[in-house]
Amino acid sequence: MYYPINENTARLSHQMMSMSDYREGSTTAGYRAAVDEAAALVEQRKQKVSPFYHDKLDVLLDRYARRLAQWTNDHSRNGASCPSVLICGASNFPTRKKEKQNAREDTLWKEYNEIQGILDKIKSIGTGPIDPTDPHAREMLEDRLQRLQSTLDKGKAMNTHYRKHKTMKGFPGMTDETAAEMDEAISRAPAFAQTPFPDFALSSLRGKIKRTQENLSKLDSMERHKDDAANTLEFDGGRIVRNVEQNRLQIFFGSKPNEETRAALKSNGFRWSPKNQAWQRQLTRNAEDAARRALNLSDAAPAPAPEEQAEPAVLEAAGADSFLQYSIPGA
Repeated sequence: MYYPINENTARLSHQMMSMSDYREGSTTAGYRAAVDEAAALVEQRKQKVSPFYHDKLDVLLDRYARRLAQWTNDHSRNGASCPSVLICGASNFPTRKKEKQNAREDTLWKEYNEIQGILDKIKSIGTGPIDPTDPHAREMLEDRLQRLQSTLDKGKAMNTHYRKHKTMKGFPGMTDETAAEMDEAISRAPAFAQTPFPDFALSSLRGKIKRTQENLSKLDSMERHKDDAANTLEFDGGRIVRNVEQNRLQIFFGSKPNEETRAALKSNGFRWSPKNQAWQRQLTRNAEDAARRALNLSDAAPAPAPEEQAEPAVLEAAGADSFLQYSIPGA
C-alpha cells in the first residue's frame, strides 16, 4: 500500500536546490520503488517462514511505507524552507534560516536510518527462536530436528570415509571438484580439526539436537497442562492466569489497580494489554516470581535469576504445580 507524496512540495524543494527542471512524479516514483523493494522482501520472507509470521510481516511493510512517505514529505518540506546560495545569491542570504534547515536535515537523515532499520526487522522475522504459540511450532521443530540429525549422520559418514581413504573423493553424492576443495581445506586446518567434521562441530550438532528434543517435550507439556485448574490463581481483587496458548502470564483485576500497584507491575516487567484486558508478560517461572513480588503475595520473594533462552528457544513452560508455591495471606 502506497501513501500520498506531496509533489508540489517536492517540486519546490528541487527548485530551491537546483537550476535543472523537476521531473514530474519523480519523487513519488522513487518512493514507490522503495516500497516495492520492501514488498518483494516481505514476499521472500513469507516463502521461508511459518504463516504465523505473515501478518507481522504485513504490519512491518505497512509501517515502512507509511513512515517513508512521511519522511519523504518532511524532507521535501525542509528542502523548500530555504534556498541554496547558488539559487538566490550571497547578498542578504538568510544564514540563520539555513542553519536551522541544515540541523533539521541532519535529524531527518537519522530518522531515515531508523526507517531503513524496518527492513532489517523484516529480514530477521522467523530467523530467531521458534514461538511456542505458533500453531506450526511442532512442525518447525520436527523439521529442524530432522535437518540436524541428517547433518549429524552425514558428518559422521564423511569422517568415516576420510579416515579410511584419506580423501573425500569417492564420497557418495560429492563431485571430485568439491572433494578436492575439501581435501585442501582439511590439510590447511589445525591438527585437531583435520577431518571433514571436527569433534567440536559434532558436539555442537548433538547439543542442538538435544535442545530441540527438549523443546518438543516442552510443547507436549504445555499442551497437556493448558487446561489445568492450577493455571489460575485467585487473589484478593483479581486472578493470575497462566495462558499457555498465548505463552503469557496474565493478571486480571476486578477494577483498575491503584497507581502503586501499576508501578510495581511495570517494574516487574508486566505491560498492559488492551486486547486481552490484562497485565501480562512472557510465561516463565521468573514471571510467576515477578507477579508474586508485584502483588505482595509473599513476604520473602527472592530476586529473579537471569532468564535463559534455549536455542532453538521454545520458552520454558511452567510446571503444573508452580502456583502451589505461593504463600497467599488468608488462604
